[in-house]
Amino acid sequence: MTTVLSFGRASQLAAALVSVVALSACNTAPVAPPVAAKPSLQSMLAQAGTASSTGQKEQAVKLWKQAAEVYPADKSPWLSIAQTRYEAGQYGDAIINAQEVLVRDPNDTLANSIIAISGLRLSTRSLADLSRQNNLSGSIRTESQDLAKLLRESLGETVLVPPAATVQPSPPPARGKVTAKKGGKAKQEDSSANPFDALK
Repeated sequence: MTTVLSFGRASQLAAALVSVVALSACNTAPVAPPVAAKPSLQSMLAQAGTASSTGQKEQAVKLWKQAAEVYPADKSPWLSIAQTRYEAGQYGDAIINAQEVLVRDPNDTLANSIIAISGLRLSTRSLADLSRQNNLSGSIRTESQDLAKLLRESLGETVLVPPAATVQPSPPPARGKVTAKKGGKAKQEDSSANPFDALK
């Protein structure tokens, strides 16, 4: 009889201990790992700028894209990517990234310049290819002539596409001499063929 009572009490004590442990486990919240501090935009841009200046252009682009993810409202990373793509002659990518700048700042002059000049460079390539294949005829030729005339009138220039150089001021290209004109515009003195010449 005593053994049965002892066993019953032991069962009650075990149940009570299980309840206490379960309750204490419920009250103990898991400790969240500490959140790393968000890096500043300036430090992220500086790191990307260092990579770019040492010739690691793709690493720089990767870092600028990370900065754009952390600071989605800022145009600076996109502008740097657009400029880098333009300088590399990747005009389609330059246009896409410059458009990201304009989403954030529609009045950004550099982004608009990259889009305009990159678009002209892509057009120049396509027109050169069409001319070489003798396929620049019919409505394509007529429309191209009209656009070339409109561009020349808008720019007040006889040369539609500026020399291959960065959009920002930079040393003149090695293959031609750049001379300043009145009004701050630069004119390329270069004997290379311009595919727009066929549209004059």
